[in-house]
This record gives sequence, C-alpha cells and structure tokens, in this order.
Amino acid sequence: MLLLVLLALLGPAGCPRTEPLSESGQEPLFRGADRYDFAIVIPAGTVECFWQFAHHSGNFFFSYEVQRATGIANSRTILATASDPSGFQLSASQHVRGQINFLTKETGFYQLCLDNQQNHFGFMQVYLNFGVYYEGFDVENKDPGEEKELNDTLGAIEVSIRKLQLNIFHMWRFYNFARMRKGADSFLLESNYNYVNWWSMAQSCIIVLSGVLQLYFLKRLFNVQTSSRQKC
Repeated sequence: MLLLVLLALLGPAGCPRTEPLSESGQEPLFRGADRYDFAIVIPAGTVECFWQFAHHSGNFFFSYEVQRATGIANSRTILATASDPSGFQLSASQHVRGQINFLTKETGFYQLCLDNQQNHFGFMQVYLNFGVYYEGFDVENKDPGEEKELNDTLGAIEVSIRKLQLNIFHMWRFYNFARMRKGADSFLLESNYNYVNWWSMAQSCIIVLSGVLQLYFLKRLFNVQTSSRQKC
C-alpha cells in the first residue's frame, strides 16, 4: 500500500514542465530558458513529454536524433509530436532524425512528446534540441510611447547587432546538429566495434572446437582395439 501511495505521488513528476512564477501582472512571467539541448533515455513502450513556454509571434524549433537503440528489431525510428497550449497537434515526425518548426500563435506551454511504444523490448537514447527565438531576441511587449528615438548611426548599429545575434544563434543550432551526428556516429562505431569483437571471438572458439573434434575423430579412426584372446 505504501508503494502504491509513493507511485501515485511521484507519477505526475515524470514529465518536466516550467511553470510561471506568478499570475499577477506586477511580477514578470517566468519562462525558464528559451533553448535546451540534452540527451534522454526513453524506456521501451513509454512516452516522454516536455513543455516549453513561448510567447506569441515566436519561432519555435524542435530537432531530435536517435543516437542508439536496443531491442530485437534494433529499429531507430521514433515518433515525435508537437502540440500547442490548447492540446491541438501542430506537427509530427517519425524518423531516425527530424525537425519540427512553426510559428507560435498564442502564449503558453507547448508540448513536445517522444513516443517509443513501437519498441517493446529495448530503450532509445535521443538527443534533443528545442526552444524558441523572437525577432530581435526581444520578447517583452514594449509600449510605443516609451520607445526612444535613435539617430541613424545608433539605428544601424542596433540592426547590425541583431543580425549578428541571429547569425550566432543559427551557428549554435548547426553546432548542435553536428553534436547530434557525432554522438550517433560514436555510438554506431562503438556498437560495430563490440559486434566485430564478439563475432571474432565466437568464430575463434568455433575454429578451435572444430580442430579439437577433428583430432578426436581422427584418433578414434586409427585406434586399433587389441583382442584379449591369444591366438594359438
């Protein structure tokens, strides 16, 4: 009974979610980080979900790649879905690696799920990279009356800085793509290395065993049984 109570209490904590700090208008809304990249192990026959907060008019991106998989079929295909705060599914992707990009039309928590229910006998390790970015990396709604007038020089500098920030952000995304591929290639090389070692060891054992058996049968073939009776 105590175990059932603990499972009931710990059950909702299986999927991470960033909650707002306060609902009052005086305090700013806590969004957490705008970008995440990490690897997660999804057990067999389970679904893992995450929630990412985003304001409206943002560019949401979600990239994934299955780095390694276990099981009988050893399939690396996984189902990834993205849903809006209302629960409506925006897009889905079922591949070894994929991307889901869309514009956020409302403010709230967007749900990202990875479905490993097709693989009933093995886990999958998936590398994730998701988040949201905005025009000029400015997510606060500024009052037009509070905006300061800038001269042409400062305006050009601001535009250049925003372009530089956007280029750095896309470089960071390409760097994460390279990390995904590098991790997947590393696990593939390690798997092939272990496969070759075990297969070579099995073949060596079979060769030694066949040699021993051949010697044994050859020895029995030339083995002459002496009779216990003496000839007269």
